Parts: sequence; C-alpha cells; structure tokens
Amino acid sequence: MHTPPFDVIIAGCGPTGAMLAAELRLHDVRVLVLEQDTEPASFVRIVGLHIRSIELMAMRGLLDRLLDHGRRRPAAGFFAGIPKPAPEGLDTAHPYLLGIPQPVIVRLLEDHATGLGAQIRRGRAVTGLDQDDDGVTIELADGERLRSRYLVGCDGARSTVRKLLGVGFPGEPARADTLMGEMAVGVPQEEITATITALHDAPQRFWLRPFGAGIHSVVVPADGVGDRTRPPTLDDFRRQLHAIAGTDFGVHSPRWLSRFGDATRLAEQYRVGRVLLAGDAAHIHPPTGGQGLNLGIQDAANLGWKLAAQVHGRAPDTLLDTYHTERHPVAQDVLDNTRAQTELHSTEPGPRALRKLLTELMDIDAVNRRLIEKITAIDIRYDLGHGPDLLGRRLRDLDLKQSRLYDHLHHGRGLVLDRTEQLTTTGWSDRVDLIADPTTALDAPAVLLRPDGHIAWIGDDQHDLDNHLTRWFGTRTD
Repeated sequence: MHTPPFDVIIAGCGPTGAMLAAELRLHDVRVLVLEQDTEPASFVRIVGLHIRSIELMAMRGLLDRLLDHGRRRPAAGFFAGIPKPAPEGLDTAHPYLLGIPQPVIVRLLEDHATGLGAQIRRGRAVTGLDQDDDGVTIELADGERLRSRYLVGCDGARSTVRKLLGVGFPGEPARADTLMGEMAVGVPQEEITATITALHDAPQRFWLRPFGAGIHSVVVPADGVGDRTRPPTLDDFRRQLHAIAGTDFGVHSPRWLSRFGDATRLAEQYRVGRVLLAGDAAHIHPPTGGQGLNLGIQDAANLGWKLAAQVHGRAPDTLLDTYHTERHPVAQDVLDNTRAQTELHSTEPGPRALRKLLTELMDIDAVNRRLIEKITAIDIRYDLGHGPDLLGRRLRDLDLKQSRLYDHLHHGRGLVLDRTEQLTTTGWSDRVDLIADPTTALDAPAVLLRPDGHIAWIGDDQHDLDNHLTRWFGTRTD
C-alpha cells in the first residue's frame, strides 16, 4: 500500500486545531487541517489566556506577538467571579490574564502553523471516516476521500469525528442558558456602577464589565428568551437588562452576541486506534472561569510531540496512550470546578450561603492561591510515578546565564537542564537539547523537560537519565 500524502489530518481549525498543527510541524509531520467554515469568524470575541497558556505561547516564541494585541489584567477574580486580589508570588514569570480577541489568537496560530508548512483548507467538512491498521480514510461533504496515517478531531462540541467514532460523551445537559455579548453602552460608567450596586437580588449570571472605548461585556440570564436554536438579538439583551435592572443602559452597536448553556460532558476516550480527540470535541463545560479555550490549547501541547514521535516510529509503545491518561483527568477536574462555580451562581438560599462562606474563606491566602492555580492550570501534576513533588509539574521560565529557559523550547524538543555539568544527551541529541548551567535557580541537580515543559525526570545519575530519555523519546540513535 502506498504511503498516504498526509501523516495527520486535523478536523477543525480553531485554536486547538491550529495549535496542534503547529506542534506537529515542529517535528516535520505532514499536516492537513480541514475547516468546515469557508471564512474565519467575523465577530470579535474577547477571550482570556490564562497563565499556563501564556507560558506555552512563550515556549514557542509567540508571546510577544500576542502581547501586542492583548491587554494584561490581574490574575484575580476568576473563581465564580468572586472578587479577590491576585495572590502574590505565583510560581510563574507571567502572573496575569491576557485579554485578547479570539480571532487574533486563531490567526496567529494559523500563521504559525502555515509558516511551518501545514496546509489549511476551508469549506471542507468531514462526513465519514474508516480506519484500518495502516491509516484513516476520511470522506468529505463533497464526496472527496482523503487518506492519512492519523486523524485528530478538533471540531468542537458537536464533533462529527467523535460521533463517527461512537465515543460516549456522558455528562449533564444544559439546565440554564445565558446570553453573552460585547456592545457599546449609552450611559456613563458611574451610572452603570450605581445602578448595579443598588440591586439587591440580581442574579449571579449578570454583569456589565467595561473593555474600554465604551465597549462592555454584557451577561444576562436567557430565561424567557424564546427559541434557543436562533442567535440572540440586541432586543433580547435590552429586555433582559430592563427586567433585571429597570434599564437597558442604552446598549447599542453589538460586536457579537451569543447564547450558551451549562452542559457539561467529557468524552469517555480520547483515542480510538488512529483517531484522537482534542479541545471541545473531547470536553464541554460552562465558560465560568474562562478555561475552555485554554484547556484545548493545552491538549494540543500535550498531544503534538507524542503523535509526532508515533508518526516517525520512534515513540515508546505506551507514549501516545499517555495523552488520554494525562489529559482526561485534567478535563475532569475542570468540569468539576465549573460545576462548583455554576452552583455558586445560583440564587437559591443554599448556594448563596455557600458563596458567602467561600468568599470569607478566600480571604485566607492559601485558599485564594489554590483556586487561582487551579483555574490558571499551573497546579497540574501529571502522575509520572514516585518522586519529588516537582516530578510531573511544569517548570516556570527560569533565568539562565545568558538567556531564559523558555527561549530554548521554541522548537518543541526535549531539554535536559543540568546544574551538575556532568550529564550528556548523547544518543538523543537529535531530539533533546542539553543546557549545563550551575547557576540556575533550580531546586534539583538536573531535570529532563518534555516538549510541553513538564518535568519527566529529576536526578544526577546518567544511567537513570538514559532510561528516562528512552521512556519519553525512544531508543538512542548511536
């Protein structure tokens, strides 16, 4: 059988699909991205990149370009919207939220992927798939058939790939809908603040938050707003605002309007043979805490280098399976914390009392810090076996003698950071770099970093390091 023209086909060119395409191209994987929409989204929705995603952008040399288009905000007030200050001394060089238009993120990641050689085809919807021992055959809406060695569904909450695979998507259906949009207001901010402050029984799913230049993010319950299958209108927002606050604040000129539910679901499997799922195709949850886009980008960073190693035939037998075993529990934790946050938005007496209690507890620094670390994903520790607490955690961007750590991760390779100056990566130097720097502020003699920045080994013994290099990067080449 002849070699397929593509190693990996990705269904969906949102942030997850574009990020994954770039990660694969760093390792010379032949990638095709299929996007069913003919044009990028026309609306400008502001989203927030959390600390872990910001770190990944820095690791790939993309952060400076994003910073030019975004606005930094304190890493605070994420959990159920409870207004508490950002903890001091978070374990990161990037202790902020980056508010940025989602189309900017997608465009930058697309440009990054295509600049590395990925192909993107728009107006191409996957409608069928069939896999065998050698690859996957994909059928498109127009009847065209394409062949690749692997397929990754990054095609959103209603994922066609997931449905074609027959993967279960258990969870809870939506119980309450919410309207969200960005629009101009016709009254001064002082009037908005005074009106909202005077409300004593306003629902938790209600806010008007300024973005600047007269633009506000507006969130209101969708209770009583008719057909959920149609897009909401500005009049829907006006009616809901008036019902809650007695005024519509003169809202006008919407940039985008949307309606979302609080459905919460998690795919039972992230991999079936040669087909994998990532991003919203694998998990959906309410947007409380702003974790969805970030979770998908982080899926891509975990999967890309592993799938590339599988494509090139140098992956250890179980490497690709670690994508599910590592990322599925992370998504489960996100679903659980959004479930908790959703309960805290309820106006029922029990949840209101619980919210009041948690608000008091978050005055304790350790509680506030724990919740911020959870939302921003810097608390993740993959189970890589017995070892020091650092094992399995991501490593912050450290100062080195003449550079910074993340500057050495732009190409998606592994890295040994050696304070002993005694270790070597001989046999793996085509996949793993070595930095010997005794001055590094690292609480370990040496560490092995995976391409996603997580610590896979800690120690100072060359034989032990060689075993772990084999475990994560395959057999030596000499």
